[in-house]
Amino acid sequence: MDPHLLDDLEWRGLVAHSTDRDALLAALSEGSVRYYVGFDPTAPSLHMGNLVQLVTARRLQQAGHTPYILVGGATGMIGDPRDSGERTLNSPETVRSWTDKVRAQVSAFVSFEGTNGATVVNNADWTSGLSTIDFLRDIGKHFPVNRMLARETVRRRLESGISYTEFSYVLLQSMDFLTLFREHGVTLQFGGSDQWGNLTGGVELIRRADGGEAHAFATPLITKADGTKYGKTEGGALWLDPAMMAPYAFHQFWLNVEDEKVGELLRIFTFLSRDDIEALEARHAEKPFLREAQKVLADEVTTLVHGADETEQAKAAAQALFGTGDITTLSASTLAAALGEAGAVELEPGGGIPGIVDLLTLTGLAQSKGEARRTVSEGGAYLNNVRIDDPEHVPTARDLVAGSWLVLRRGKKRFAGVRVG
Repeated sequence: MDPHLLDDLEWRGLVAHSTDRDALLAALSEGSVRYYVGFDPTAPSLHMGNLVQLVTARRLQQAGHTPYILVGGATGMIGDPRDSGERTLNSPETVRSWTDKVRAQVSAFVSFEGTNGATVVNNADWTSGLSTIDFLRDIGKHFPVNRMLARETVRRRLESGISYTEFSYVLLQSMDFLTLFREHGVTLQFGGSDQWGNLTGGVELIRRADGGEAHAFATPLITKADGTKYGKTEGGALWLDPAMMAPYAFHQFWLNVEDEKVGELLRIFTFLSRDDIEALEARHAEKPFLREAQKVLADEVTTLVHGADETEQAKAAAQALFGTGDITTLSASTLAAALGEAGAVELEPGGGIPGIVDLLTLTGLAQSKGEARRTVSEGGAYLNNVRIDDPEHVPTARDLVAGSWLVLRRGKKRFAGVRVG
């Protein structure tokens, strides 16, 4: 086993808390540790916060350790307590559907081959037949209420109110660890720092119930330079499902991260070596305006999540929309995603295609027809990256890109799309 794994995780900023570090280091150095990380299906897709755990799971497997990826078909019925208030309980049918989607997503980040091939488990398998009496006798008796009340999230929720359902979540997650410890020899769990109480609850349950030794560590919350949470965009969460967030938009998110944070994100989300990252950071510090670090970050993470082909499509779309590439080579889905991000309008079917002046005002690239005419006359108006000099120009069906799109641009950086029904 790699004796430097824990040092690398710490250098990458992936260890916010841990149980006994010396014991954890010894375990990771002696042999292949069976570890688990869990994902509750509280939405139809995982997001940026979950990606931290997925790349960490891959790092441990690449170092020779054996992953157990848990999809919470049972815990997803409840949801972990959160500061913002009680969760809405989703229907069993919804949770089952989301469980299948999450299972497919997590399976793409680990290998199922070799002596340390991954196993995906669902905690519904060992909770669905468990009686309340057995649960209270075998699990509940090991949890002092005073310690449960001391959990940070619970303590913050006491004034506003917390249901017994969410209050008991720690018992379920801890039982998961105990079950995997007993049935599969899993001795390490990790998760986000907001899960620290649940992680240590599992370690303590294994000690109390079986006299066993287990380990845990927590990854930090990823925040922007101003301290607010990452993982949110103007359109919502940074989803990993391409149907919920297009690869183009995903690539653009990473391309636009702050200079102050790009080094941290390279460490966490990419598999570049320490030497490569430090050299990239040095070049970035010298010439930040080139945004080389952001470009590498965007390419690496988009390829990790969506594949190399989608990364190339995202880059080609950006180049085409800003006038340096061929728009006609873009797929309809990539073009729609890119123009949707920039701002697009849709014309009513059968209404014909307006002239260039009307198109510029319709898309907001010009505030009035007079301004639109001046833009055209001054050489600042483009249709599908071709400069339009005639204010009376009217596009035809032959100008439609990918069957239904017109790409309008004003100057070098402002563009918008028009979808012709």
